[in-house]
Formats: sequence, structure tokens, C-alpha cells
Amino acid sequence: MASVTLDRDVIDIRFTGWERMWVGRERFTLRLAAVRHAAPVDEPIRLARGARRGYAVSGFAKVGVWGIFGGPRQLVAARRGEPGLHLVLDRAAAGGEFDEVVVSDSAASRLAETIGRATRSRP
Repeated sequence: MASVTLDRDVIDIRFTGWERMWVGRERFTLRLAAVRHAAPVDEPIRLARGARRGYAVSGFAKVGVWGIFGGPRQLVAARRGEPGLHLVLDRAAAGGEFDEVVVSDSAASRLAETIGRATRSRP
């Protein structure tokens, strides 16, 4: 399972070995300023939509990039039965690749609250 850490103004998402193959990277790092909205979700695999380049086992796991031909471009590493973190990004500020990040993380509620508090306090 991918791990999400928050250190001051940087969100760092590190992918496991098999996830790396499908997301095409070892990690995704973005500034907190690139986040428009953060929310915990009970069923993160339901958020991945559109055409994909990745791995999907219906109802169990989705890992890769969704929305490759239109719609929001999503970086996804989600599994059934695990809480998730949904980040809506300012695509340009996040490096121009993704509009959203959907990742399973056992600390999703805490992370969403911390990120939300930080994004609400900015000017």
C-alpha cells in the first residue's frame, strides 16, 4: 500500500514495488499549496473513472492513471476495504500531470483534516 506523509508544506506519496510498475514512478511529491480540496473517502476505488493506464481488479483494487483521454486526470492507488484520501489539485501548481490523487491510507481521515486545515488557513 502506498504511504502518504505530510512534512510542513510538502505531501509525499511513496508507492510499493508493484504499484510503481502501474503508476510509473516511485513517488509523487507536491506542495500543499497545490491542493484545492482534501477529503477522506470510505471507498476510494469508486472514485477512479475514465480510460486508464493501469491495473484494475473490479471491486478490489485500482492502481495507475485514470482519465487519460478526458475528464480529470487521476493518480490512483486504491484498494477495497481501506479508507482513502482524495486530493483535488490545482493541476498547474502540482506539476501539470494530475487533477486528482486517490490513494488508500489507514490515516486518511487525519491526513485530510490536517491538509484541509492548512489549505483553509492560506490567503
